[in-house]
Amino acid sequence: MSEPDRLEWSKTVKQLTDIDDPRLVKALAHPLRVSILRVLQHRVASPSEIAGEIEAPLGNVSYHVRVLERAGLLKLVRTRQRRGAIEHYYQALGRIRITDKAWAQVPEIIKNAMLSATLDQAVRYVGSAVSIGGFDRTDAHASRRPMILDAQGFADLAAALKEIMERSEEIEAESRARLSAGNHDEAEVSAGLVMMLFEAPPEHVGLSTPSAKRHRRSNRRTAGASKS
Repeated sequence: MSEPDRLEWSKTVKQLTDIDDPRLVKALAHPLRVSILRVLQHRVASPSEIAGEIEAPLGNVSYHVRVLERAGLLKLVRTRQRRGAIEHYYQALGRIRITDKAWAQVPEIIKNAMLSATLDQAVRYVGSAVSIGGFDRTDAHASRRPMILDAQGFADLAAALKEIMERSEEIEAESRARLSAGNHDEAEVSAGLVMMLFEAPPEHVGLSTPSAKRHRRSNRRTAGASKS
């Protein structure tokens, strides 16, 4: 990427914020905080505007905005006098990415809460795309592929997906640079990318069957032994 492109990227896209402190990860554990960050990663907004967008009580939103600000994940951009009160406008400090080290130190109950919120958002996101014909493009993609991997294969695939995500950020930066340059041959496309890699029960085993539960317990014991 050329130097002008890098400068344009820094102006138009919020920088990536790596979270390596487990205490900050815990600050993200509430589903409402995840929703608030999703809104503020794309624009500046006040708690009342956020509450209207995510359909949540203003008091709850205001409280969780303050928690996120104290955690250093949001910043106050400006204030405005409105209807006899001062309205505060915030934005996220950057795109948030939790490091592997921090995630490993987070209690399982916090992980479950965050994953639940993230998956709920992903389902809503994909559902809204379907409703507007977002998969009608010939180059759109949706697939599900169960696999049998060993530990090395899982690690290799995880690394490959990380490379894809990093490359997607570069592609977005290049796209924004072309659009900002006024290249009228390039049409702006609001695109969504959802990637997941996870340990799953065998295809022939139901999620809640005794076999599936034994499978999960066995894998957890194996994983714990390998870390010691």
